[in-house]
Amino acid sequence: MTRENASISAPGLILKMPFTVTSADTDMYGRLRLSALINMLIQSSIRSADELGFGFSELESQDLFWVLSRFSVEIDRPLFWKQGGSVETWPKDIDRLLYIRDFIVSDEMGNRLARATSGWLTVDMKAKRSRLMEPDIPASFTRLKEHHALTARPEKLGPVTGEAVSEIGVSYFDLDINRHVTTTRYFDWMMDSFPPEFHEKMYPKAVSANFIKEIRPGEKIRLIRSSDGNHGYHFEGHNLSRDITAFRGKIVFGE
Repeated sequence: MTRENASISAPGLILKMPFTVTSADTDMYGRLRLSALINMLIQSSIRSADELGFGFSELESQDLFWVLSRFSVEIDRPLFWKQGGSVETWPKDIDRLLYIRDFIVSDEMGNRLARATSGWLTVDMKAKRSRLMEPDIPASFTRLKEHHALTARPEKLGPVTGEAVSEIGVSYFDLDINRHVTTTRYFDWMMDSFPPEFHEKMYPKAVSANFIKEIRPGEKIRLIRSSDGNHGYHFEGHNLSRDITAFRGKIVFGE
């Protein structure tokens, strides 16, 4: 996905990042892949944090790093190859240890395409435990607490009982710079549990994910899926290598 220069707008906290959908971002039907949409949101949040002074490099001085914990997205309609638009994102609030960030995706005419909210943790590099930024919590994280893309907090998902639909061995291209499975791959794994003909008529309209435990190189994941009988599916990724739950997800499809 190509991106042009991003800009911060008044009151100085909302970043707007233009984009154009490339062929690499689309599925076999020419629509923006779910994982490509998620990646666009994540990249805008990284850009925003850097611009506002609490990006990865600034947190490193406090022996902290960002970890995405929860994501909820509502999609009005998909974008297609060569279409463009913009994503707006802003830090919204702090909920205990979660830093809440919202997003709005619009097309080139300004029509809304998707809305999302996310919850991020700052994790101590040595203790591997969550703690808030020091010495002071940035005031920018609460200034826009009444400015919502989605009014609800990122959804917390419960355990899933269902059928095992796949076993996934973590490979080189699943990993990111932090040497664990990158966020977008979780969404690819869930989407890959359906055949191509299912996707021809169906497209995600609501998505949530909880990232519980990192997945490391060489580990194996059993993906469990259940259906609510109304185009809604719940997922749980069980890490067979360590016998722990690694992530949970939910996708509601629309025709």
